[in-house]
Amino acid sequence: MEHKTLWAPWRIDYILSEKDDGCIFCKTSKKDNDRENLILNREEHSFAIMNKYPYNSGHLMVVPYKHTHDIEELSEDELLSIHKQIRLSIKVLKKAFNPDGFNVGLNIGKAGGAGIDEHLHYHVIPRWVGDNNFMPVISDTRIVPQSIYETYDLLKNFFKNN
Repeated sequence: MEHKTLWAPWRIDYILSEKDDGCIFCKTSKKDNDRENLILNREEHSFAIMNKYPYNSGHLMVVPYKHTHDIEELSEDELLSIHKQIRLSIKVLKKAFNPDGFNVGLNIGKAGGAGIDEHLHYHVIPRWVGDNNFMPVISDTRIVPQSIYETYDLLKNFFKNN
């Protein structure tokens, strides 16, 4: 059986990087270089950040600044901020990519599917009819057609103008 190679050169940074202890969202939100850290928008209680390992082009996450794994620990203001960020993210993604729909979700705990379970975060994933072809089913591989920083620059511009 012949093996085929799919190149994903952006993953090498993660593979070779030193893995720190502590919360990636808390550390990233405190850094200044938003482009390098893929933070698209900041509000008082939450921020929108691109997923470095997206399911689809434009896959974002909305994250509260408060470090918690329990949704019941979020205040009304924090919840409102998160949902305003989700709404803005959807508006921006519609303008940038014209998707057919969205998956918006929150995974709570490892058993609930959370990859980073110590800090709540919502996924906002643009979807297109037919975007889930044979690749994920047969080879557990997704194809993202644009580099992460090209996507960042495009989306950042839309966030600035909304």
